[in-house]
Amino acid sequence: MRTRKALLDAAAEMFAVQGAEVSVAEIAERAGIGKGTVFRHFATKEDLIAAIVGDLLDDLIAAAATRRDAADPTAALREFMTYGAGRLAGNQALCDVASGSVRHLGVQTGVAELTEAAQALVDRAQLRPGVTGRDVVLLMTGMHHAAAALRDTEPEPWRRYLGLLFDGLVRA
Repeated sequence: MRTRKALLDAAAEMFAVQGAEVSVAEIAERAGIGKGTVFRHFATKEDLIAAIVGDLLDDLIAAAATRRDAADPTAALREFMTYGAGRLAGNQALCDVASGSVRHLGVQTGVAELTEAAQALVDRAQLRPGVTGRDVVLLMTGMHHAAAALRDTEPEPWRRYLGLLFDGLVRA
């Protein structure tokens, strides 16, 4: 049990910082275990990623769902995007997953559910024509990527980018 926890903790930390491209060998070393032990717990690296980001995807889906029936749907979408971008800003692997770069059925299902939840918000908001839930999910990850170079000196430039971006999405 301690080995699995050490593995998950190391993987979560490394995936958050380095993204889905971190190697199993690096994760095993950080956890103080052998690479074979990783594969005894998770058949593939994608299974390990799914174990790490599944809860985060569920959290984002729930965040969208709680805002679905808000009195002000445009403000609700903005709140969701702020919350989502904040979660994504600290987790490169979640950005990788949300942008579709991880090919794991459970992860892809989670991303599809997140996209549907975002679409439900988009459908009610007063946005420019053609904006989709998938656009919202990708734009949230895009803010993370745009701000990544500044992360060490400015921890939250994504907030400014979100304001600029959202102003462009809203129907004038």
